[in-house]
Amino acid sequence: MRAPRLGRPCLAVGLIGCGVFCLASGTFALDLQPVPAWVPGRTVLAYVTALVEVALGAGLLTTRTRGPASRGVFGLLLAWCLLLEVPQVLAEPLVEMNWLALGQLAAMVAAGWVLLDAARGRGPATVRGPQLLLGLGLIPIGLSHFSYLQTAVGMVPGWLPCHTAWAVLAGAGHIAAGLGLLAGVLPRLAAAMEAGMITAFTLLVWLPGVVASPASRSEWSELLASWIIGAAVWVVADSFGGRLPPSPYRPR
Repeated sequence: MRAPRLGRPCLAVGLIGCGVFCLASGTFALDLQPVPAWVPGRTVLAYVTALVEVALGAGLLTTRTRGPASRGVFGLLLAWCLLLEVPQVLAEPLVEMNWLALGQLAAMVAAGWVLLDAARGRGPATVRGPQLLLGLGLIPIGLSHFSYLQTAVGMVPGWLPCHTAWAVLAGAGHIAAGLGLLAGVLPRLAAAMEAGMITAFTLLVWLPGVVASPASRSEWSELLASWIIGAAVWVVADSFGGRLPPSPYRPR
């Protein structure tokens, strides 16, 4: 029996949640949309973007509107990546935080790419490009755990022992998943385990933060960002369908 595919509906819920957050706060979710303060009409742009996010998220949930919504999601996520994160990396290429943000957006663009290919009728098991893009994005996400080790350690729930070991293990897990996707070594398992790890992180770290401080915009922003990234990885994991793509390390 094929497992239910949770990526697309979870991504839809995340986009709707992000839009509602922006409408309620009158600003962007900065963890996903670091729009500079000097941008003209920034507040109006935030409201327009929020309405687009709600519409696209809702569109992903129905069969009739799924195709146009998938195209819109890909365009929106690609625009975020090219306009908000790529310039930061080009301006300060030695700052790991910029590569971390780019890696997170790359994971989301990979999900949008999968949805776009599905809307065009491509077979799910042949969608290799998005899987490679996700693999590339996971490498800087993993490296950030080592570049900002103390910050990563501080995010480990207090009830867990050996905080440093968990932070290092998570960073190594991101990198291993990325390499698995790039090299074609158990890529479906790598994507699924990566998605599970981010989902666990969302539930164990950011959800309790929102429960503890429900009025905190930063906590809600972090929760939404983590939810959408995790959902995006689930979308890519779902793209493998019922079989693995060809791998040079597995007999044909």
